[in-house]
Amino acid sequence: MNGQSNALEVEPRVTLLDALRERLHLTGTKKGCDQGQCGACTVHVDGERVLACLTLAAQVEGRSVTTIEGLAGEDGTLNAVQAAFLEQDAFQCGYCTPGQIMSAVACIREGHAGSDEEIREYMAGNLCRCGAYPHIVAAVRQAAQELRS
Repeated sequence: MNGQSNALEVEPRVTLLDALRERLHLTGTKKGCDQGQCGACTVHVDGERVLACLTLAAQVEGRSVTTIEGLAGEDGTLNAVQAAFLEQDAFQCGYCTPGQIMSAVACIREGHAGSDEEIREYMAGNLCRCGAYPHIVAAVRQAAQELRS
């Protein structure tokens, strides 16, 4: 988890989301709908974005899992997407922000941040009930441009 090895004994039905929040105390990953519809629980498994509420903890055994807590550098330096979210004021209540950021990092890595329309399409699985979408798109665009240069 986030570059460190963790050993947990969990029942086969325990989701990755519940293991992260309740067993490892990594509460940055949010429980939104618990049905895979809002994206608040987005994390990376082996570099791919997944919904932790629909992934069993047992499915990630031996795999690399990155949560929002693992994005910043060890010295506290923010990831380019995290910094852009702050600069663009891309959040209001902040509940969806960890999932939005994790999805944005993957969106950029996947090469799907070439236009605002493309960003919107590939970020569509992450809902913001406050409606901060214009700022979220601006933050993803900014981070993508910074990472390209």
